[in-house]
Amino acid sequence: MSGVETLRVETLRVETLRRKLFALARNLWWTWQPEVRKIYRDLDLEVWNSSNHNPVELLERLPEGRWTALAADPIFLAGVDRAFRLLQSYLSVESTWASIHAGALVARPVAYFCSEFALYECLTMYSGGMGVLAGDHLKSASDLGIPLVGVGLFYREGYFRQTVDAEGRQHAEYCRSDPGRLPMDLVKGPDGAPVLIQVRLPQGAIHAQIWNATVGRCRLLLLDADVEANTQETRALSLRLYAGDQQLRIQQEILLGIGGVRALQALGIRPGVLHMNEGHCAFASLEMARQIRDEAGCPLSEALREARSRTVFTTHTPVPAGHDWFPPDLVEAHLGTFRESLGMTREAFLAMGQLHAGAPGEPFCMSALAIRMARGTNAVSAVHGRVSRQMWQDLWPGRAEDEIPIGHITNGVHAGSWIAHEIQDLCARVVHPNWIVRIRHADLWEGIYRVEESDLWSIHEILKVRLLQYIRGRLATQYRRWGVDPDREPCYRSLDRHILTVGFARRFATYKWSTLLLTDPARLASIVNHPQRPVQFIFAGKAHPNDAEGQEMIRQIVQASRKPEFGGRIVFVEDYDMGVARRLVQGVDIWLNHPRRPLEACGTSGQKAAMNGVLNLSVLDGWWPEGWDGRNGFAVPATAVPTDGPVQARANLDGIFRILEDEVAPLYYDRGEDGIPRGWVARMKRSIRTLLWRFNSDRMVIDYARGAYLPAAGAASRDGRVERP
Repeated sequence: MSGVETLRVETLRVETLRRKLFALARNLWWTWQPEVRKIYRDLDLEVWNSSNHNPVELLERLPEGRWTALAADPIFLAGVDRAFRLLQSYLSVESTWASIHAGALVARPVAYFCSEFALYECLTMYSGGMGVLAGDHLKSASDLGIPLVGVGLFYREGYFRQTVDAEGRQHAEYCRSDPGRLPMDLVKGPDGAPVLIQVRLPQGAIHAQIWNATVGRCRLLLLDADVEANTQETRALSLRLYAGDQQLRIQQEILLGIGGVRALQALGIRPGVLHMNEGHCAFASLEMARQIRDEAGCPLSEALREARSRTVFTTHTPVPAGHDWFPPDLVEAHLGTFRESLGMTREAFLAMGQLHAGAPGEPFCMSALAIRMARGTNAVSAVHGRVSRQMWQDLWPGRAEDEIPIGHITNGVHAGSWIAHEIQDLCARVVHPNWIVRIRHADLWEGIYRVEESDLWSIHEILKVRLLQYIRGRLATQYRRWGVDPDREPCYRSLDRHILTVGFARRFATYKWSTLLLTDPARLASIVNHPQRPVQFIFAGKAHPNDAEGQEMIRQIVQASRKPEFGGRIVFVEDYDMGVARRLVQGVDIWLNHPRRPLEACGTSGQKAAMNGVLNLSVLDGWWPEGWDGRNGFAVPATAVPTDGPVQARANLDGIFRILEDEVAPLYYDRGEDGIPRGWVARMKRSIRTLLWRFNSDRMVIDYARGAYLPAAGAASRDGRVERP
């Protein structure tokens, strides 16, 4: 072969490799495929970490010489070819759950609206649990073959990056993303120009372009207001998540709801079902009604009935203050033009979002609008269902609380995204080779009892060591920024894989009671410093930049971590995100949760931990009353009726300390000659056996399909099943 021919072959190999690696990177299927992530991680670990695990940026930064070397490596090429074939096979499968059980959805997709989506840490368009839930929902819809289109906003600066200083004060830093280096693509028309949509407000039009992120078989559309057609102020509209005043908030929600439906129309997507995930996107239902009226030429009242029959609503927030309430004048100032396009009076439009329709001066609530515009409303756990029926009872005057038509579909989490690959491999060997597809079958999980105690425990120890090494690295960076030698910090020196490790990580909101254990420092010190059964605690989480109380909780924990009386057994890890969460739920021994009951809507972090054999120690709130059976974790006793704050806090504190001292620590440290805590491992197995099949997002999405999507897809406004307030 001549030199020219050799060069041509090498060039072809490089281009083929480049095409396959970029194709894999641009389908977020890789986020739940450990084998594919390993390909990118092994290319350049330093760049993989510095890019926040972003394969597109990693490939963009790969030098040409590295491409040439990789294209000449037959082992590497074989691994890429295998991954590429797996993706193509996944995308081409025709016999999916939806093709068999949900044909009506295959014909017309589900449009799933949410203000935040968490798919992986490199896409910082989320703040917490609801975003993670939305991302898991898309992934399971893909696995099940349900044609679902997510609709959200592209926040160029996302949610903030968190740092804490030596005094424990939280600092928020916003980092601007380069969308060209993210695993998504700008949607363009036949002429090659970006597709633009607009929403006209009295103050002027909002224009937005659309980014498309491919999630397995599904897609996520993200609206971006940073376009030249907008004013400088309007361009910042989709800059940050949950930032700004009420005026910015209502503009974002107009763009998400009205703009999102128009984006679907611009792309020729005609959804059969509209799923509004929380009230931020409630204007979508009104825009759907407007489009139905204009297309069918029917009266608005009929169009509203039709839109309701095809719309479902999920509420996540268990306290009224957590929902969006806008002053009537602010609503009119921003939606007057849209209201006129509907042909509605000011009073009639405001009444749709008022808790007491027509009450003069009453604020406009997005969740009240969503409930009125949905054929069905669901909470996200059984407990949350009761709370929601009580909260929204005034929408059905004269109805008893137990007659309020708000049900529940308990959240679940995506197994492929959250279970450690070592646990996944173990399940494939012992439970079923294709367990990930059959995860919902309860009988299948009897197979977990065939796992040798030594095998499960050794995997857990590996995951724990990996976690502690990761945390030590993050702490070292943190301390050096403070100008402190890490080796002089007690919590850096004291992290020990042999010590019972408790994880507590979540949003630092006041009702989560993140500093509860610190309210009895003497008893906490006795537990962490116990001579035979010590305990170490790992805390992580962010407080909203405007939440002074949440930030004060972080400050107290950071300061406690440096106090000598706690012996370095309390650690705070800054900048909690999906990457930190994944390591924590896989590597700690106990997952702790003690919110003020009944204010935990669900608490999916505990479900992620349970899937990895990590035992929950939790108040009986959110999902845990549905999951705990007395032998698959630990529950803090609760009174039949929740008591006031101080009394409940004291009861939670006493219950947690007692269970840690009398049950958790003795069971963990009860070892045989081989060093294995067999009683503890038995609970780990039972946790996996009883919880994994129930609290996964495949089961959750199937529940939505059967209980919400299929009835909506097959409904007409005159079927008599739509019951609205």
